[in-house]
Amino acid sequence: MAFIRTLMTPLRAPLRRLIASWVEFRLIEPATDELDLDPTLPVLYVLPHPSLSDTLLLESLCRARGLPPAAGLRRVGEIALPACLALPSPRRHLWRRASRREEAPFLALLEQRRRHPDHEVQLVPVSVFWGRAPGKRFGFWKMLAADSWQFTGRLRRALSVLVNGKNVELHFGAPLRLGDLLDERGAALANRKTARLLRVHFRRLRTRVLGPDLSHRRTLIEGVVRSPEVRQVIETLAEEERTSRARLQQRALRYGREIASNMAYPVLRFMDGLLRRLWNRLYDGVEVRGLERVKGLAGDHTLVYVPCHRSHIDYLLLSYVLYRDGLMPPHIAAGRNLDMPLIGPLLRRGGAFFLRRSFRDNRLYAAVFNEYLHRLLSRGHPLEYFIEGGRSRSGRLLAARPGMLLMTLRSYLRRAAGSGQQRLAFVPIYIGYERIIENASYQRELRGGRKRKESPLALLRVLGQLRQPFGRVAVNVGEPLTLADYLDREVGDWRQTLGEERPAWLTPLVPRLGEELCRRINAAAALNPVNLVALVLLATPHHAIEVSLLERQLALLVDLQRHHPGGAHTSLPEGTPVEWIDQVVALGMVERRGHPLGDILVADAGQAGLLAWYRNNVMHLFALAGLVAFAFRRQPTHRLDTLEALLSPSWPILARELVIEPPASLRAALAEMLDLLVDQGLLERAGEEWRRPEEPLEAGERLRLLGQLMQPSLERGYLLLAVLLDAGPGELVAEELAERSRQLAERLALLSGLDAPEFFDTRLFANLVESLEREGWLWREGERLMFDERLRRAAQRSRELFDPALRHRLQLLTRRREA
Repeated sequence: MAFIRTLMTPLRAPLRRLIASWVEFRLIEPATDELDLDPTLPVLYVLPHPSLSDTLLLESLCRARGLPPAAGLRRVGEIALPACLALPSPRRHLWRRASRREEAPFLALLEQRRRHPDHEVQLVPVSVFWGRAPGKRFGFWKMLAADSWQFTGRLRRALSVLVNGKNVELHFGAPLRLGDLLDERGAALANRKTARLLRVHFRRLRTRVLGPDLSHRRTLIEGVVRSPEVRQVIETLAEEERTSRARLQQRALRYGREIASNMAYPVLRFMDGLLRRLWNRLYDGVEVRGLERVKGLAGDHTLVYVPCHRSHIDYLLLSYVLYRDGLMPPHIAAGRNLDMPLIGPLLRRGGAFFLRRSFRDNRLYAAVFNEYLHRLLSRGHPLEYFIEGGRSRSGRLLAARPGMLLMTLRSYLRRAAGSGQQRLAFVPIYIGYERIIENASYQRELRGGRKRKESPLALLRVLGQLRQPFGRVAVNVGEPLTLADYLDREVGDWRQTLGEERPAWLTPLVPRLGEELCRRINAAAALNPVNLVALVLLATPHHAIEVSLLERQLALLVDLQRHHPGGAHTSLPEGTPVEWIDQVVALGMVERRGHPLGDILVADAGQAGLLAWYRNNVMHLFALAGLVAFAFRRQPTHRLDTLEALLSPSWPILARELVIEPPASLRAALAEMLDLLVDQGLLERAGEEWRRPEEPLEAGERLRLLGQLMQPSLERGYLLLAVLLDAGPGELVAEELAERSRQLAERLALLSGLDAPEFFDTRLFANLVESLEREGWLWREGERLMFDERLRRAAQRSRELFDPALRHRLQLLTRRREA
């Protein structure tokens, strides 16, 4: 070894220049100017294992970026060490087993630091990835060249430099100071402690970037079919259906091949390049926020990404963002309808696994799918699925479906009962678009049109739209939910039920978990120019507004979010209201009409229908502000006590409809919002009262526009209560109540000229009924809905929110329906 190092010394400089000229970094994290290095202290770089190519690459990077040099010797006190060190790795020889691991090279430095506290040193861990392969065979040359979980030899690393030199990632770890690692037990123990900390860091980073090793697909499917859980179902069905076990096993293998992904690194590389060009052509930019929360968990948690589902682009966008930022792309649960010619195989190799829309009555398919999902989770593979089930045609976040959440929970409990507790975290993701490619199809389906079946031909039609502008897209990471902490908080003694196939607490917990994840998704919403303009423009009677008033109202909405955000991780748009309006006009979402007295922004019927989808993306952010503003529509003056009494019955129902986290104290939130509206000039305070300002008139108009945001939701609630109270207790079932209310809402929309199909969406009324039950206003006797005088009194108070003209119109509509 010494002879080889002596031989290589004169070759280091030309090799370093050769690597510097050949290599292109795909990612350097963190950026070199963000490293938290103390310039007064010497720096030693540490690699996870000896590697000449990694050392030379680091040396050239440090020279190019002005970092402390990684070449030559670094003298610290009386000790001289190479500026770039490596943790020792076992030496393997063909003729004998690996030798015992050598001691880490920090002992002398630690002993010197203990004697001389001023001889401090910073250790900077460095990980280099030449290509990224998740441990799976995918072709001879790529198999030899790409980084995986197997450490490489010299020949293989040389080949890796040649093949993957244009796809290199370099990750710096947080600097470690020797003084922080010393304790009274001595330098030898501190040396082992240092090596252990570094190895843990390198292992977690490698897991984050590469993911766990992938089994060969065929081997994985065969393992699923041979599992005790699937074999037990085969035995049961063989007896019940009098079918041979061999035939059932072949059916199970067919199901496994239908389900399983076939993630391939070359496809990930191909998709990365393809999607980079697609996003650059399709969008003006992809803004990602909050990904550092994921990176903090990725090394030692199994991650389950749960994005909102607004577009087919969601599948591709999230995987691209994760891969681009140094995280392993997840395995994605996709509907079987996407497993079509050409597209299906590509998605499968990109990590998609396919499931049928329903398999409740197919026990063998359910067993195979459950076992496949469990094996992915128990091996630590990141997953992605859409808890809403399908794409939202209305723009609202849909209620979470229990299927995948229940299977994930059961897998987690099975793992915890077997080989020990697994760390698992749900990662909520909000994806916000300024324009989606499904605009036309969503509007057609909302008006009763049939959903068209996905096909390659439909994809070609979509590709024809790529010349159109689509603005920007935001990917916001919400607050992750670690499952163990959630179970401790919600169940408490859940560990005592490990081993039970289906604990009693499991079924009622799943909907609560879904609601919590939905709230966290909505709490990370992104405001953009399109949804801001939609919020204001659709609050006007004829979908037209003066541009000057629109600019001030847009600034108001952003200021409200800046001082009283509707979510913990909400993001605001950059730029000014003038620039936002220009962006929406450029996207073709509205029309700007010139006028001598000032320009006017107008949306025709088709544009208004499209804008409603984008408004619904973020309307929840203004729930409290809109409700308070609406309360001043009829009554010009309120005290805090009377306002709280007026809004408290409606607020929990509204919060549930809009999927937001209610404040701990409604009274405190109301007081804060009232003061904020005073600061904005929309209200005036006189002692213990707040009132609408008489002057200027524009303040009243802006307050009215803000309150108009909540009017559709309040009108739906009014109609439903009117139908229920007129019918009386025990007269209606939930489905009948929802349908009658929907019919009234549809009639109201037609009479009002409101071209908004989501206003009379049956699911909204069904959710209202469920919310009233959850809040205790309704209960069931058999299938019949029951209520008492408390609901009548609460409904009477809620009527006071509406001005006489609006109330008269709603009452008249209700009476005509009952007649």
